[in-house]
Amino acid sequence: MLLRWREPESLDLNLKIFVTFFLTAVGGLLLDKWNFELPETVQPVATALIVGGIAFIAVEAHLKGRMLTSRISWTVVAVVAAAQLLAAVFPGASRSGSTIILAMLFGVTRVTATEFSFLVGIPTLLAAGAYKIFQALRDGATEDWGMLALGAVVAALVSFVAVKWLLHFVQSHTFVGFGIYRILLGVLLLWLLWPQT
Repeated sequence: MLLRWREPESLDLNLKIFVTFFLTAVGGLLLDKWNFELPETVQPVATALIVGGIAFIAVEAHLKGRMLTSRISWTVVAVVAAAQLLAAVFPGASRSGSTIILAMLFGVTRVTATEFSFLVGIPTLLAAGAYKIFQALRDGATEDWGMLALGAVVAALVSFVAVKWLLHFVQSHTFVGFGIYRILLGVLLLWLLWPQT
């Protein structure tokens, strides 16, 4: 993408990544302006894990045997931006999971949906992190920049390896296993909470 940015295909993809990021950023700033805060309880997270797991299994079943495209349409751009905001509003709704599953629901192949999700995630998460740091510094917080840089480098390296493995994995596997994992984890969390409710 970066080495061949002048080619029409790269220009198209880069523009769609930017527009998705821009729509997400505008929505995120509006949520921040409205003082939206995520609840700090476990139950909504557990519920979202179960709902998301069911969604993965249902979408995989719905798309089984269908012809999907490797092209990102402008409709998918809008859907992925909405999915990122959805994940920001509902705790436990994974950003990557939400964007991947909705892109697939709109006819994008598993691999393309995964690639686009993580490409869009780079500017989105960098901007969100920078914005939160700016807010904290403005409010008088101090930061250990060396540790922050180390954490960022380690996270980037681990993410690169994990995403590369995942892209290879989804070429020959569905997300059904991931859906089952989410459901089991959500049920476990609700079971652990049961005595407290």
